[in-house]
Amino acid sequence: MTELHNAAPLPTEIDTTIPHEARVYDYWLGGKDHYPADRALGDLIAGHIPTIKTMARANRAFLARSVRHLVGAGVTQFLDIGTGIPTAGNTHEVAQQLAPEANVVYVDKDPIVLAHARALMSSTAAGRTRFIHADLHDPRSILDHPATVETLDLDRPVAIMLVAIMMYFRDSDRPADIIASLLDAVPSGSYLVITHPTADFDADAMAGVVASAEASGITFHPRSRDETSTLFAGTELVAPGVVPVATWRPDLTDGPTPVGDADSAWYWAGVGRKP
Repeated sequence: MTELHNAAPLPTEIDTTIPHEARVYDYWLGGKDHYPADRALGDLIAGHIPTIKTMARANRAFLARSVRHLVGAGVTQFLDIGTGIPTAGNTHEVAQQLAPEANVVYVDKDPIVLAHARALMSSTAAGRTRFIHADLHDPRSILDHPATVETLDLDRPVAIMLVAIMMYFRDSDRPADIIASLLDAVPSGSYLVITHPTADFDADAMAGVVASAEASGITFHPRSRDETSTLFAGTELVAPGVVPVATWRPDLTDGPTPVGDADSAWYWAGVGRKP
């Protein structure tokens, strides 16, 4: 496989004057860690997709359902990349509720997530939770990081969580190669979890979202169902395959959280197992 270049050192300063993906997403989820620039972009995108906050919550709910499925399949190690700002229902909270011994490594490049990393460190006595300030453009910086090596046993199955992250990679960034590098590092029985926004439901509205994000300096690349499916190369898709995010295994919903219909959130979602 073609060798991927190393990423430059990541900045640790927080610039509140320009919007950032994690903070915009936090705004949509009803969080508190966002600034006027983030809210302005969030509202601009909501002008194209009025239900964007519902979609963000549906995406978050899928994360919890997928983690429940994975723990049920015997997976107790998670590499959650593109973590975002801590909120309710983080990967380690869901996993360790079912398997207290579960270990989780979180990864994000946003310095504000680094600033809030302590909130991700709360763990059970049996499990471990770590955070890495790194960029998925350089997967080796994640896989070789001491926190990964010390927390995850890469000789045992690992769930690679790429929830609402791959849209920030253009085709020229070779996202398939990046994912393949992650999968190459984990053994048979590991899993890949992806959600991805798409223009398949409303091309005009999504075009407006892309234009708004790009004008604010944020790469945003929606992908079709077929394009999203290709990101699972090297895995066997778990039933029901790549489907609208709100419809993936609604039976795994915990509590009264409603599950929407196929058109309620414009994300594709899937879980693949490495054979």
